[in-house]
Amino acid sequence: MEALKPELFVPDYPTLYPGMLFARRRTSAYVPFEHPSVHWFYFARNAVWLTVKMFGLEGGEVLVPAYHHGVEIEALVDAGAQPVFYRVGPTWEADLTDIERRITPRTRALYVTHYAGFPQPVREMKALAERHGLPLIEDCALSLLSADGDVKLGTVGDVGIFCLYKTLPTPNGGALVVNGERRYSIPRLPAPNRASTFSHTMSALLKNVEMRGGPVGRWVRASVRALGHGAVKAGNIERVATGTMHFDRAHVDLGISPLTLRIAQSLDLHQIVENRRRNYFYLLGRLREVSTPLFNELPPGVCPLFYPLVVEDKPRVLEGLRAAGVHAVDFWRDHHPACNPNEFPDVMRLRQAIVEIPCHQDLEPDTMSRVAQVVRNVLTSGRRTAPRRTSA
Repeated sequence: MEALKPELFVPDYPTLYPGMLFARRRTSAYVPFEHPSVHWFYFARNAVWLTVKMFGLEGGEVLVPAYHHGVEIEALVDAGAQPVFYRVGPTWEADLTDIERRITPRTRALYVTHYAGFPQPVREMKALAERHGLPLIEDCALSLLSADGDVKLGTVGDVGIFCLYKTLPTPNGGALVVNGERRYSIPRLPAPNRASTFSHTMSALLKNVEMRGGPVGRWVRASVRALGHGAVKAGNIERVATGTMHFDRAHVDLGISPLTLRIAQSLDLHQIVENRRRNYFYLLGRLREVSTPLFNELPPGVCPLFYPLVVEDKPRVLEGLRAAGVHAVDFWRDHHPACNPNEFPDVMRLRQAIVEIPCHQDLEPDTMSRVAQVVRNVLTSGRRTAPRRTSA
């Protein structure tokens, strides 16, 4: 007999409401939308690749965090740079002492990643880079709309790199902002084919239907998806998938879609930040008893991408959450093969322990209450939870 589908459906990413397709453009104070030197891409990883070329880093070393996704490292390597990994501590903090120790005459740039909206010591990183005459690459792919107090992430480094579709319900989108007075000649890239953009847009709309429509919404989404898959196959449509694990040189010159910009620039970004912070605070209060939080507070300005749940048995927890309808994500389990994991035990533990719990702007307080209860049930179902430890 087929297993019953859970009543709850909590997608990992925000969904697209139909009205967003027709909303008017808003004025935004958030980076990268109103930055004076912004360049748009299909993927944020394309901006990483171009940065290597733009700064002439080919053949040189770039200091990068040992805690990484892997696709950004692939983009650096494909463009001709050599990654050298530095330590990241148990609460996602870049080790400035270790970074400085690894700087050699072959070092050509420093690379800093802001994890899930939480800021790194980017001003200290910038000062360190300037002392050694190096550019600083600021990766904000997981930290769109986030700030360190009154300092917007992505504005301190020589460049800031962003991903739109992790935080906003857009079909694609990456951005590169160039800070300082120097300007670079970066061509405007061609948009993806409309059929691919339409496919991603329909997927986000259907997730919204299922999230809000219960069993009927689930049936509608399943039916339309079946028809859509058949149409894509019959029409031989090239769908450029987002959220993929690897860098593909074939897509490096692909730009953003006009629809992505239209959606992103029509959203109430301030309200999105407020909703995410509200949802994060709720989870922090409800879950700290069953899993010691990675962070005991949510600093001012942070727009959390997700709630980082610390667990001991990640496969079991993920299975339990997904079975209950919470689409949690296995956050950065794997590393790039050039990185020796044995050299970075703190990072190894993070890879084994962190589960993404959605806290995005679509989720209302009653839904967050159900999500928190699901997480508590899974963590307290007679098995061990994460060990207690001191948080930052």
